[in-house]
Amino acid sequence: MHLFFQEQTSTCSLWGIFGAPILWIFIFTGGRFYSIADPDNGILKKGREVLLTGCYLRVATGSSVCARLLPTEYFVVLLDEDEDDDAMLIGAQFCSDSFSSVSLDSVKEGASYSLYARIENIGPLEVHGKSGSLERKQITLVDNDGIRLIFFLWGEQALIANLFSVGSMLALDRPFIASVVDNSLEICDEVCLEYGSATQLYLVPLILHEEQVSVALTQNHYQGSRLLTALNPSEGPIVSQVTLPCDSQGSIDFRNYPFRSYVVDLRNKMTGISLYGVVTDIRVSDGIFSLKIEDTTGAIWAKLHFIKSWSLGRLAMAHTVYISGLSSSLTPQESLQLSWYENATGSSFFNLSCLPAFPNTSCLHRLLCLTDLSIHTSGAQVCRVWLDQVEHCHVNTRYMHTLCGHRVDQGPNGDLECKFCQSICNAEVELTFHLKITLADDTSKIFAWCIGQTAAELLQISPDEFCGLSEDEQIMYPSSLEREKFTVSIVNSRDDSGSFLEQDRDRAEWEVTRAIKCE
Repeated sequence: MHLFFQEQTSTCSLWGIFGAPILWIFIFTGGRFYSIADPDNGILKKGREVLLTGCYLRVATGSSVCARLLPTEYFVVLLDEDEDDDAMLIGAQFCSDSFSSVSLDSVKEGASYSLYARIENIGPLEVHGKSGSLERKQITLVDNDGIRLIFFLWGEQALIANLFSVGSMLALDRPFIASVVDNSLEICDEVCLEYGSATQLYLVPLILHEEQVSVALTQNHYQGSRLLTALNPSEGPIVSQVTLPCDSQGSIDFRNYPFRSYVVDLRNKMTGISLYGVVTDIRVSDGIFSLKIEDTTGAIWAKLHFIKSWSLGRLAMAHTVYISGLSSSLTPQESLQLSWYENATGSSFFNLSCLPAFPNTSCLHRLLCLTDLSIHTSGAQVCRVWLDQVEHCHVNTRYMHTLCGHRVDQGPNGDLECKFCQSICNAEVELTFHLKITLADDTSKIFAWCIGQTAAELLQISPDEFCGLSEDEQIMYPSSLEREKFTVSIVNSRDDSGSFLEQDRDRAEWEVTRAIKCE
């Protein structure tokens, strides 16, 4: 609970809940906090922020008109290093002692310590004791000299850890100094810290540096918003001033940016970028995959780094993708590029063209007739079609790489090689279809191709079952599918770049990336 201190009386403190300035709560502070709540010399003044946990609320009853919180031992005072009074308190009270000065012999002689350190890690809740009833939380602290000590919270004290965050500075006044040997703790340090009966905690929260940036609201401008056009057809893109945090390298963090990023908006030193676009080129070098992603404002290269190998399923030209967790940088040639790491926080990758839900979700697409498609169509489109001229369809079976969904070829030494992943994949292959077939609706016809699960959906049979048929039955089988109706996702897979993926399409310009049978 985040509270602001308002007033001090002889018996209680009056606080206002953060974010609700019209609601007041009386808190009867416990004995350990009398010194900091002293009206004359205490640190608690009007406007001071504190954090509370483990509180019990007593509602207003009878003649009492105010709710009040009962005393709690779990109370943390927030400090601000930019405030003169707080900076003086930290310097005067907490900077004279360091972890290296902590001594059990001094503690036995009555010494007490005031320590100041950064929270490096907050461990999980652990269960100890034969009955499993004793819980503890382990917090790793690092002081300014780089020395580490463990701060243990036992039982209900573990609730205090919910008030902390990694990277914040924690000031401990009179922590209990425990002997590791006495507590049989499995750590290398001689001593550890605990939350004792006289301990008081102060916290300087981690505040990331922020930078104000101008971002064009291109999602309105480039999508041709009818509202904007109606208001002022000649008006350019609207620019918004937003304040975003920076990381330790000074890169602007866009993870919580509320709008979709466009290529034209991207600049050097941006992190947490989310991009939505169409893949127009794919290159592979030394296990790093480079995608050229294009949206309505431009195109940019993104390098994908995987922990081991490609793990995102099938991806091909003209597929529509959504990627989050991207970061931007300049190449040695001063051109902008993006990087994506599979195991980075906030990283995700979705191939919308191959999602089963895409053709069934009306908010993600507009249902088109085949005559609305052209060779200039960008990204996945959805049409409702039937299978036509099935006597001219081509059904082949081949092996594909299960990790990426692309075909494999047998190398000179007999190994199965995936040209997409550029790897040997003898143990990672499965039998699949390669299908070329005519799709039709009331307006037109197109010749399209597909592989894998999509081909099996259109043929309504698995590759193993198909191969189990006799040769005559395989020839006759497609005739049973004449005029079967499907909702399909289609992309224009025409590629003039000579990509190594051209082998899959065999001159058919349209790829069916997903198919759902119409009942």
